[in-house]
Amino acid sequence: MTGGLVTFGETMALFTPPTVGRLRHAGSLMLGIGGAESNVAIGVARLGLPAAWFGRVGADELGETVLTRIRGEGVDVDAAVRDSEVPTSLMIKERPQPGIARVTYYRQDGPGARLRPSDVDESVLRGAQILHLTGITPALSDSACETVRASVELARTLGVLVSLDVNYRAALWPAERATPVLRELVRHCDVLFAGDDEAELLGVTGAPEVQARRLAGLGPREVVIKLGARGAVGWVDGAPVAVDALPVEAIDAVGAGDAFVAGYLAELMSGEPVTERLATAAACGACAVSVPGDWEGFPHRDELSLLTSRHGTVIR
Repeated sequence: MTGGLVTFGETMALFTPPTVGRLRHAGSLMLGIGGAESNVAIGVARLGLPAAWFGRVGADELGETVLTRIRGEGVDVDAAVRDSEVPTSLMIKERPQPGIARVTYYRQDGPGARLRPSDVDESVLRGAQILHLTGITPALSDSACETVRASVELARTLGVLVSLDVNYRAALWPAERATPVLRELVRHCDVLFAGDDEAELLGVTGAPEVQARRLAGLGPREVVIKLGARGAVGWVDGAPVAVDALPVEAIDAVGAGDAFVAGYLAELMSGEPVTERLATAAACGACAVSVPGDWEGFPHRDELSLLTSRHGTVIR
């Protein structure tokens, strides 16, 4: 792949009841896919930039579902590995009450935990603009963590920017184990995304604006603190930045942070100034929360203006 974004991690088969209520009362489940890294790749591809995702899936129908869905969104998955020794991991997302989502994972010792440094194909990364990582992958296993470290080292050697979304998952690893690993990754990344609570996990306290500046002092040249409905603040190239969230009715907040990251990185690769990067990121996040699903609501380029230009409910 020439130019664009490369990312990797574990994408799972996603089962969701079609209606609000407890899972035990569901008569059927909808089949989809979900994974933070592939979400970002899909978001970037929808905005017209090249994107590639790789990882491990089971050599089974759910694994083929994962690859088919990602490929169908225009993302290159040729470097993905089909692992015949373990089944594809699962996640179940239910909405027990309106506006509340509960996610359960079945991924222990799954394909993502079997990632290894040899899975990082130099030919895929060579020529890319950005390698995007999350704090989820190093939490999966020691070998997955080593794979992340190896990819960062290779990216630095090839002159590829490294992007990191902290994406801390307490269910995967405790804070005392996560913090030193994540701080190490922060020191070696160029672009950092974190929530204000995740900044505290990294040992940085204060108002979000202060957190962004202090995190930039650890190494990244661009830091964005995602604040959900409160927008985002950051420290980019030695100066503070901020953007308000767009007012929308939130239907499903899962995936909104990935949409935000995708919008920001797509505009970064396009050479847009930070104000445009943040505006697109905010619009992508707003689109994502307006639609059920982890990534289904991510906008295409020509849909970005819909949230700010609507004068009614019918588009003709």
